[in-house]
Amino acid sequence: MAVINFGSINIDHVYQVDHFVQPGETLASSDYQCLLGGKGANQSIALARAGTDVRHVGKIHESDSSFKQTMIRDGINCKHVQCTETPSGHAIIQVTPSAENAIVLFGGANQEMTSKDIMQALDSVKSSDWVLTQNETSSIDQVLIQAKENGLKVAFNPAPMTESVKHLPHECIDLLIVNEVEAEEISGLNDLDKIEAYFRQDWPHAEVLITLGKAGVRMLKKDRTINVAAFEVDAVDTTAAGDTFIGYFLSAYSDHAGSEAALERGCAASALAVTKAGAAQSIPSKEEVDRFLAKQ
Repeated sequence: MAVINFGSINIDHVYQVDHFVQPGETLASSDYQCLLGGKGANQSIALARAGTDVRHVGKIHESDSSFKQTMIRDGINCKHVQCTETPSGHAIIQVTPSAENAIVLFGGANQEMTSKDIMQALDSVKSSDWVLTQNETSSIDQVLIQAKENGLKVAFNPAPMTESVKHLPHECIDLLIVNEVEAEEISGLNDLDKIEAYFRQDWPHAEVLITLGKAGVRMLKKDRTINVAAFEVDAVDTTAAGDTFIGYFLSAYSDHAGSEAALERGCAASALAVTKAGAAQSIPSKEEVDRFLAKQ
């Protein structure tokens, strides 16, 4: 079983600041790092560290090929990661002492995904494989459609949330993974129980997973609702927490773990991630997650 991840590869420019910069303000940062990031790459790294066969499909500028090598060293199959002449996607990230972040995103090469790329990446898949995608690349509708035509399970994380998400072929999605803000934007509601009712009525074909930060996670299955609490830790940086959760949850879930066990594993990995600064480098190893769960 493999997960084919059609995902972004970003170069993260991370600035440690006292507070988020205000209009007209010039703010000095106390630290700066240039790191591999992007929701797609982060989720692939989390999947790989969780022990899953993950195949990443994406694009990056040829001058940034060292970041592709970083992904390969992490155990990610990068056969379908192409180097182009278009500038890589990148993010300007402010991180405050309270571990909150604010991000400005540039799509770049991530917006060059084509139907041909998708068809080539799905050429040798098995029926047991999953497709994962987010909302940071082009041709997402084609990813969803072609994945379902190949008989694959599809997980979709509509982040960052845009109006275009509402017009995608939702019937192709088997697992929708959203945070509370994204769930509110899709449903137009701001009460969690009402949001659940909305998804049960309008998304009956899909399982829905709503991450709730410190409050944990809620999963909507056809026959029941599952709530799993978050683990309490001292947070340093929340940048890749959601991506870490998705990678570890999907790794366990696609490998036929029970829903509660997969959710708990995702929560544990996410808790460990927020105790370290940065994005990809904060994602824990399988062994770290095992030890953490053993102590709980």
